[in-house]
Amino acid sequence: MKSRPDATPVNIGEASRLTGVSAKMIRHYEGLGLLPAPPRTESGYRRYDDDAVNTLHFIRRARDLGFSMADIGQLLDLWRNRRRSSAAVKKLAVQHVAALEARIEALEAMKRTLNDLAEQCHGDERACCPILDDLAGAQLPPAASSGHSPQH
Repeated sequence: MKSRPDATPVNIGEASRLTGVSAKMIRHYEGLGLLPAPPRTESGYRRYDDDAVNTLHFIRRARDLGFSMADIGQLLDLWRNRRRSSAAVKKLAVQHVAALEARIEALEAMKRTLNDLAEQCHGDERACCPILDDLAGAQLPPAASSGHSPQH
């Protein structure tokens, strides 16, 4: 990230506008230690320099890619360490890709199941619903299991 032409530190609202990270999340990242606490004006307002704005861009991009806060902390440490090995960065990225693939497989399985259930459902005025039966584990609704035999 290049420096802004006017490298004057900015307040939290401007840092938010420049990075797309809400002021609430900026404070949260500070609390987690991902972003160093910025200097403050005499009246207590936070002032963010280019390094802080660049760090917020980094965090935002890492969040957009789905990295956890713990992983982002590790990535930030690696980013700041110019003597790091790229192998350490790649290892984190490859682990994250594997986790994403597992999540995608789980979501695809959910999608297939819901599609199958939706196809089995008549979607008409009948009470019988395979979707609800599946969600309930084919158990009778509470009112139907009150000891009275259902009327057919």
